[in-house]
Amino acid sequence: MNFPWWKQGVIYQIYVRSFADSNGDGIGDLAGITAHLDYLKSAAPESLGVEAIWLTPFYKGPDRDFGYDVSDYRSVSPLYGTMEDFDRLLSEAHKRGIKVIIDFVPNHTSDQHPWFVESSASRNNPKRNWYIWRDGRGGGPPNNWRAASGGPAWRLDPKSGQYFYHAFFDFQPDLNWRNPEVKAAVMGDMRFWLEKGIDGFRLDLINYLLEDKDFRDNNFTAAGWYMGCFQDSQHTRDLPETHRVIAEFRRMLDEFPERMMVGEIVSFP
Repeated sequence: MNFPWWKQGVIYQIYVRSFADSNGDGIGDLAGITAHLDYLKSAAPESLGVEAIWLTPFYKGPDRDFGYDVSDYRSVSPLYGTMEDFDRLLSEAHKRGIKVIIDFVPNHTSDQHPWFVESSASRNNPKRNWYIWRDGRGGGPPNNWRAASGGPAWRLDPKSGQYFYHAFFDFQPDLNWRNPEVKAAVMGDMRFWLEKGIDGFRLDLINYLLEDKDFRDNNFTAAGWYMGCFQDSQHTRDLPETHRVIAEFRRMLDEFPERMMVGEIVSFP
């Protein structure tokens, strides 16, 4: 039986910052990975013989969360090189029969992403609904939702008097996946990389993609402890609507031969 490539070979994760430094600045980079591709797969007996490499985020962003706070999905952070460096890495990897999977972060952006800068400019900004904004309740946040990183999942914006939702750190505002414009924009960014020739995505925190549209409180549970959070996440995680978005991702990937995606499923809190 012939299995797809992602089911029969070793996928080697590379944290770009720490793998190989090509220019002596103390930070791993894309050129450093390219220089070591023969170590990952070649005819040499000491080669690891991997099927694919998975690159952790290398996009532009303030890098307060190991690259998972993205300010430009169609970019390479200067810390790690240039887009030309990425193109060369992809080409050289493919010459050796190495597939390239990239980490993609659809749940949230950095608060420095231009989308959020616009969204937070005013209540009537055209991109206001690209993120999740709500009025407070009883002098506090809109509901009792807790961030998986600890503390309330809402951050007050003093300028507008509203709160924005962040499932994780407060510098990572959640995108509003119920907004068709958001879906189109993010999927456009994914298509950008597919058209470059990448072989797949590792989708970060995919089960947090949508939240309860009625913003109901989560229930208390003694079994739900994480970072001081005693509540289950029935309204902030694993919503059935998420499957419909993932199906749209899959249909887009099916336009390109032999592309794969895998979702990170996180079960806390």
